[in-house]
Amino acid sequence: MSSTIVAARPLPENRISPVFRFAMLLPGGLVTFFLILFALGLVVFLAFRGNDGSLLGVGLTAENFVTVATDPLYWTVTLRSLVIAGLVTLATVVTAYPVAYYLAFHAGRRRNLLLFLVTLPFWTSYLLRVFAWKIVLAYNGVLNSAFIETGLWSQPTLAFLNTPAAVVVTLAHAYAPFAILPIYVALDTIPKSLLEAASDLGARPFTSFRRVVLPNSMPGVLAAALVVFVPTVGDYVTPAMVGGPASTMIGTLIQSQFGKANDWPFGAALSVCVMLVILCVVLVARGADRRFGSRT
Repeated sequence: MSSTIVAARPLPENRISPVFRFAMLLPGGLVTFFLILFALGLVVFLAFRGNDGSLLGVGLTAENFVTVATDPLYWTVTLRSLVIAGLVTLATVVTAYPVAYYLAFHAGRRRNLLLFLVTLPFWTSYLLRVFAWKIVLAYNGVLNSAFIETGLWSQPTLAFLNTPAAVVVTLAHAYAPFAILPIYVALDTIPKSLLEAASDLGARPFTSFRRVVLPNSMPGVLAAALVVFVPTVGDYVTPAMVGGPASTMIGTLIQSQFGKANDWPFGAALSVCVMLVILCVVLVARGADRRFGSRT
């Protein structure tokens, strides 16, 4: 007996049932609407309401945005948030690139194990990692104790905890996996034939890295920078736990408006302004990505 195997062919686009297509799009559409578009629309709506102590406010007004634009406090805190987020992004990408480079080109059989170790922090709570850094940087913490034991100074110092540097270090450690993985993916997709061609043409390792590897990995670097920068701008947990008054970020002010101040409309206005600032950064990063992406 002979059997004939008939390969399954995908249905043409015009033969897919509209009901089936709607059923497939419905879950994602509902999630997008209720968790993103509806929530964003509610924030924008609240931003133009006056505060009367109620949940949705009263009337329509632009006073919240006028206050944000004219009060130097919010400009100062926003600028500080951008600077801290920029330093966190720079520190994270600079430290993540060598790790991703090693994983892509030199890890060999240990690659899977090392990738597992990179993603291991995701298994622990973000708050636990911040608490760990607080223990390390505290007045009687691990770092001060180590310096005293080695004789570098005789008593603990307050120079580590409750400083902007502590916020930068803690956030850079917390978001390191988010930077390593996109850079690793970009490096791993570089054709090995390009490196072999550069070597055959007499390029030294550093020249090959500068002319071949780095330009082709820039889309991953920009993606990593964006993934780190966007959430750190609005972070409020880390500044509250390891930072001091000089480390107050815009997320802390937004959280206080929705919490202690009970002024949801003004908190929504602050949120909208921060989103607009982040949108400008994303547009700049997208333009840079197009420029570097054309070289891959």
